[in-house]
Amino acid sequence: MKRLLPLALISSLVAFFVLTDSQSWAETVSTKSKVCPTAAFPDLSQSVGAGGTYAKPTISVTCTTTELKISSNGMISFAFEQKTPNALNPQTWNWSVPLNPVKAKSTTTIKNVLGTLGFTVSGLPIYGPTEGQMPAAQAFGDPVFNKILDTCGGHTGPGSEYHHHAITLVQQCNLNKQKILGYALDGFPIYTTLGCMDKKCTKTSMMKSGYIKTGDPVTNSWDAYTFKKSKSTNVLDACNGRTQPDGTYGYHATTNFPYIIGCFAGTATLPKGRAGGPMPPMGMDGQKPPMGADGQKPPMDGQKPPIDGQKPPMDGAAKALNNK
Repeated sequence: MKRLLPLALISSLVAFFVLTDSQSWAETVSTKSKVCPTAAFPDLSQSVGAGGTYAKPTISVTCTTTELKISSNGMISFAFEQKTPNALNPQTWNWSVPLNPVKAKSTTTIKNVLGTLGFTVSGLPIYGPTEGQMPAAQAFGDPVFNKILDTCGGHTGPGSEYHHHAITLVQQCNLNKQKILGYALDGFPIYTTLGCMDKKCTKTSMMKSGYIKTGDPVTNSWDAYTFKKSKSTNVLDACNGRTQPDGTYGYHATTNFPYIIGCFAGTATLPKGRAGGPMPPMGMDGQKPPMGADGQKPPMDGQKPPIDGQKPPMDGAAKALNNK
């Protein structure tokens, strides 16, 4: 005759295994979850700001279990150098990106996308390597090549908002001491031009863009550069990023096109509120001018280019952006 275990003993064993499994699961989640990267954001409270009576920069950094959340007034922490006719005024920026980003099955194009692709750790929007449709002689041209950016790699747009098209690591821009310069809308970090070549970062190398100039980038910048894959460990992929020595992915700022982001390696989230608003119209009488010299919107894989914060077009079978 089989002897049965006492009910109390069975209950104790079940409770033990349930608790053990629960603890193991919690430990697994804990080891995989990313710590809120507040240390990556510099203290700008003592910065000189834009100068004069301009408001000083403010930024707030918080995290949930799944998202990195940033709020900023969009003001620069360095002297304002006016490179466009547009003024500089405070903004209301709010960004939420994945805290633990993962690479998508396929990349998402940013070709001719006008608007925010990410943000710097100093609280400023990051745009792509394409300028807008004005002036017509430089429609959709490379703003770096056309020399219309300030010392820090940015300028003001038609909404009086300052944004970066490139990032210049000089002391006055308050990013030269940062390892992480910002985050793309897919949540992946944007590192400096100097990259670690091993896990302990005992060896470093200057990261290089894989794009080469094959045309005239005064207009339609994406038609003037061609990506060439390289076996060199310091040459980046088409998104201007790479798998880091620790196995994670990250973009790098570079001195050549596309300067910051070449495409989205992950699934980008869409900004809300002011950060997701459309770019204000430009041109005479408040009317939006044609988006190309021929009066036609430049093609983008058969789709029209989105404007500042709208959903970027998909490249082939790329995933659609999540609207949060």
